Amino acid sequence: MQFTTHRRLVATSLTIALGATTLAACGSGSGDEESTGPVSLSYWAWAPGMDKVADLWNSTEGKKAGITVTVKKQASGDDLVTKIITAAKAKKAPDLVQAEYQALPTLVSNDVLADISGEVSDARSQFAPGVWQQTTLGTDAVYAVPQDSGPMMFYYRQDLFKKYGLTVPTTWDEFAGTARALKKKDPSKALTTFSSNDPGLFAGLAQQAGAKWWTAGGESWKVGIDDAATKKVASFWGGLVAEGAIDNQPMYTPAWNKALNTGKQIAWVSAVWAPGTLVTAAPDTKGKWAMAPLPQWSEGESATGSWGGSSTGVTNDSPHKKAAAQFASWLNTDSQALAALVKESGIYPAATAAQTGGALSAAPGYFPNQPDFYARAAEIAKTTAPSAWGPNVNVAYTVFRDSFAPAAKNRSDFTAALTAMQQATVADLKKQGFEVAG
Repeated sequence: MQFTTHRRLVATSLTIALGATTLAACGSGSGDEESTGPVSLSYWAWAPGMDKVADLWNSTEGKKAGITVTVKKQASGDDLVTKIITAAKAKKAPDLVQAEYQALPTLVSNDVLADISGEVSDARSQFAPGVWQQTTLGTDAVYAVPQDSGPMMFYYRQDLFKKYGLTVPTTWDEFAGTARALKKKDPSKALTTFSSNDPGLFAGLAQQAGAKWWTAGGESWKVGIDDAATKKVASFWGGLVAEGAIDNQPMYTPAWNKALNTGKQIAWVSAVWAPGTLVTAAPDTKGKWAMAPLPQWSEGESATGSWGGSSTGVTNDSPHKKAAAQFASWLNTDSQALAALVKESGIYPAATAAQTGGALSAAPGYFPNQPDFYARAAEIAKTTAPSAWGPNVNVAYTVFRDSFAPAAKNRSDFTAALTAMQQATVADLKKQGFEVAG
């Protein structure tokens, strides 16, 4: 496959807001050949219960508009990205696809997603700027409608913080001080761990610090995985691991679950979906945790990163782009649809109006002691910092796991692992035919 010419065009368009020539090449909702009769749309998605939400559309707005949506359940992550790109090459992609935010540049650079700005741009005001930006890739184009988001926050054992006389940190300096204070009072415990098996956490922390891992300018991509903001984050966590102030074991293991459940670890930097994980990981500690905003790099700042989240995109293969965009907008902005997504799919909606009230009126069952859980989460979500994804996130994430795992295990220099990420990501972009600046 020849990548160079097209991918240079994509890199250019990401900076100059996709001109008419590029749009014609990449596809646009304005060029639909809409039929006058009933329309049937296929939607590839992995979220549970999405078929029930589509049924709601089919029996209400879809029935009025003559648009029927059928959900075809898929695997998530890289498996879906590979499958949808393969289908698009054969001109057999579905009309709609559920896509994680970090996958959008890859899908756009492979001509999978259409620009639906003409149909959905009015929805922009319903999302936090940092969330909406992820679907535009920083341009005037819109490649998807935000569906769910994962604003990051700080979770801690309220009872153990009280027992050890600890104060909830509001800055990362205070966080480090809290970790050291706990170790001094009880060496058998750790505030938290640095985990090398989920790069999404590290990416979100870098995002909060102002990192821009991929940016496009002129006819080239610039990779900044080792930028100053990310180096600051890597040095901070690497330093805590090296001195033994925090643990260095990966998350989601039986040992990690036990550490949370027994109070060996008393805090977790996570996202809004953490209560669902804690139910399984630490079932004996229900009602003992509390949530607070993520610590800040400077006193008085207010920013958070994002860990997870997805969107609804319309493909270039769809002969009914306007109809597909209409459904994508309804799915992620209509109050009934959002309530159904919360109930059936268990998501935290990206639309700000749906982040409190309705199905999110009460706190998660795991947090009976924090009735304002979702009200606080909604305020935090508004502060989501912009992200900067590129067309080979999968490569960067793979190298993160490969490089940071031994660094964490050996308590060695994290910045060396960061350099490995940077170099591998740049090399892969060049191999794929992208021009890379710097």
